[in-house]
Amino acid sequence: MSYKIKKFKVERKVKAFKFLMENFDLSMKEAQRWIDKKRLYHNGEIVIKKPLDISGDIEVIIFVPTTRGLEPIFETRDFAIYDKPSGVLIHPANRFTEYSLTHELKHRYGSMANITHRIDKETSGLVVVAKHKEAEKGIKKLFENREVKKSYLAYVKGKINNKIFIDAPIQKNREFDEIKLKVQIDEEGKSSQTIVEPLVYHDKEDITLIKATPLTGRQHQIRVHMFHVKHPIIGDPIYGVDVKTADDYLNGRLSEEERVRLTGASRLMLHANTIGFKYKNQFEIVSKMKLSLSTLLKHP
Repeated sequence: MSYKIKKFKVERKVKAFKFLMENFDLSMKEAQRWIDKKRLYHNGEIVIKKPLDISGDIEVIIFVPTTRGLEPIFETRDFAIYDKPSGVLIHPANRFTEYSLTHELKHRYGSMANITHRIDKETSGLVVVAKHKEAEKGIKKLFENREVKKSYLAYVKGKINNKIFIDAPIQKNREFDEIKLKVQIDEEGKSSQTIVEPLVYHDKEDITLIKATPLTGRQHQIRVHMFHVKHPIIGDPIYGVDVKTADDYLNGRLSEEERVRLTGASRLMLHANTIGFKYKNQFEIVSKMKLSLSTLLKHP
């Protein structure tokens, strides 16, 4: 487990948020966030009120980062770039998550290091990590202003002959009557564009290796856009399958063998391949990992 309990004996009363700030080198905002996440206990009771005076037996649930030896492929004094393997979470899902990319960066760079953007658990490839708060704020601003250029590789179903410009608005799904899809194409959604370029067509498998360049940064954008143009990504158990299959996957009922049979692979065949941005200097980084056909269990 990644979280452990640290115990204190406090003689004099102190404000709850000040106790956290002083003992864990936190800003006021971060201390308040720890309280909101119910990580502070006072004499056996969860602390809810941030200005509460506390003393006596104090327990704090702290994050203890571990490492599996994953190293960044590029770094400066301000940030680092990791090649995240498929299957690794960006952030811990809960206190029982044993490993995530956050574990690696906190272990290597300390508690102030943070991830600046997200890719799905099953998507492999490049992730930018800020080593300190100033860099985190600056790089996140670049993403917000669409000043970061990214491209992905993906294997998709069917043959694509020509370059495609997909312009289809995406909206968060708020109707869960059939399935808990996170996003969907909707006229009232946010403007979303993706450029798709075919690279290699594999006739035997009837799949195309594509380069996808998102011009906007919506959640699941490439996945839902490729499904929209009837070329779903190989291995996608949500976009590109029937409602029952997606529901089985989301509820942990879909076996790996069944997933391979229905989607073509045991993982989502999407890879964050390049990233470019200017932070003090101009950077253009290419992933060292490969998205290989040998990864598809359907065609070993």
